[in-house]
Amino acid sequence: MDAAAQGHLEDFVASRRGVEAFIEQPTTFNPASVLLIAFDGEWTRRSVPNVAWARRFATRHRLPSYDAGVVGYPQRMRDYNERRRQER
Repeated sequence: MDAAAQGHLEDFVASRRGVEAFIEQPTTFNPASVLLIAFDGEWTRRSVPNVAWARRFATRHRLPSYDAGVVGYPQRMRDYNERRRQER
């Protein structure tokens, strides 16, 4: 795992409230990734070595974790994206 990417994830968790982890399975074109979403919908995504790494990260930080392909993404993320779009 790239140290900068891991540091970014660690910083996001430490500086936001209500963070949840949405784990994205690898595909033919994209590696496994973890999408962290805060209580207000702010989010960040980083590629991870594998799904097990993402689950361990979530467990280590006591984050609820979900399989993004099963549960989808929360409305608050879409609302956050819309607010950001309107601010531009």
